[in-house]
Amino acid sequence: MAMTVEQIAEEALALPSESRALLADKLVESLDAAALSRIDQVWLAEAKRRRDDVRSGKVQTIPGPRAIAKVRGSLGG
Repeated sequence: MAMTVEQIAEEALALPSESRALLADKLVESLDAAALSRIDQVWLAEAKRRRDDVRSGKVQTIPGPRAIAKVRGSLGG
C-alpha cells in the first residue's frame, strides 16, 4: 500500500536535520523547471543561491529566536 503525502511528511520530519536538508534539496532539484511559472523559477534560483551561500560559508545563519528578537528590537517592540 502506498504511503500518503502526510505519512511521507511525518517520516521525513523524523529524520535528522542534515538528512531533511538533503531530502529537501533532492525534492527541489526534481521539480520540472519548465512547469514552474516565471516567478517560481526566480524564487527557486534565489533559494538555491541562498542555500549555496550558507553552505560555502559566505553568509552565516543566526538562530531563529535571535533573529526574531532583532526584528522586534528594530520595530521598537
